[in-house]
Amino acid sequence: MWITPQWSAPAGVQAAFTLRVGGVSVAPFDSLNLGAHVGDDPLRVAENRRRVAQGLALPSTPAWLQQVHGVAIHELGDGAVPRAPADGAFTRLRGRVCTVMVADCLPVLFAARDGSAVGAAHAGWRGLAAGVLEATVAAMGLPPRDLVAWLGPSIGPQHFEVGEDVQSAFVAQDAGAAHAFRPGRTGHWWCDLPQLAVRRLSAAGLDAIAVDGRCTFADRERFFSHRRDGQCGRMAALVWMAA
Repeated sequence: MWITPQWSAPAGVQAAFTLRVGGVSVAPFDSLNLGAHVGDDPLRVAENRRRVAQGLALPSTPAWLQQVHGVAIHELGDGAVPRAPADGAFTRLRGRVCTVMVADCLPVLFAARDGSAVGAAHAGWRGLAAGVLEATVAAMGLPPRDLVAWLGPSIGPQHFEVGEDVQSAFVAQDAGAAHAFRPGRTGHWWCDLPQLAVRRLSAAGLDAIAVDGRCTFADRERFFSHRRDGQCGRMAALVWMAA
């Protein structure tokens, strides 16, 4: 039902990335769809979320965000999850579960080396270019070198074809980002989203970045992929500090 991230998070920090298997949703959301916004039966989504919470022994309900490919970051405190849209969350409280949903976009988890905070960010190309990762690091309020990061499964560079607008959006900010693109058909490029994220996190000051590297597009059995299938379910990346 899930992948356990392999990264240098401290003891007491727990994390998971869900797969598409093990749920009750039917095609095209089969089967462990966690997205309540994609047209699936709400009762099936609720059961899938219950299964994840039970299987992972989550200490609280995950903070399901209203993601909009932006750079807003919520801090999770004692109260309810803020209702405003956001593409990242962090917390300093034990037992709060930071969560982002994806189906090709890059999920990025963060943890403080001393175990004092965790965070999660949703990084599609728009959010990545706009600075969602840098915004998450800044919101957490810790020196970047005191953070570790994990980049989960996402669409890989063999399958992520983009236009000139995407390539230009990154190269205009960082000439070295050109290394993350290789030419495709006329006016198009193959984009290495994880490589772009690593560049931006490194530039922000992080030096402990683990990359899962699995491609959501290429593995139909385990992953949802919006680029491959159009209407489909959503997977989740979750991180929390044990209560």
